[in-house]
Amino acid sequence: MKKKIKTLFKNLCCSVCKSDFDEDSIQIKREEEGLSVVHLECQKCGKKFGMAFLGFSNIEVKNEDDLAFEVQQGPDPISYDDVIDAHRFIRDLDEHWAEYLPKS
Repeated sequence: MKKKIKTLFKNLCCSVCKSDFDEDSIQIKREEEGLSVVHLECQKCGKKFGMAFLGFSNIEVKNEDDLAFEVQQGPDPISYDDVIDAHRFIRDLDEHWAEYLPKS
């Protein structure tokens, strides 16, 4: 599993100091069947990039060049109007704001 995760971050670098991520930058916090929880931190400047939940198939990785990661399309990007709408919604909340939270 560590090899798959290392391959995923192979060509990426820190957005702060531009150092490449190495094996020590990736800490596996938890592993389950098909799912890993990892923490990413730059070893040069200490910038923490948070936690990620990664799902992998059971394929055997022998050659890193043969491993292709598929980029899945998510929802449409957040638009300028979406940000303004969210701002207005939050700004206009009153003392009954808790009514908007999902009921558990």
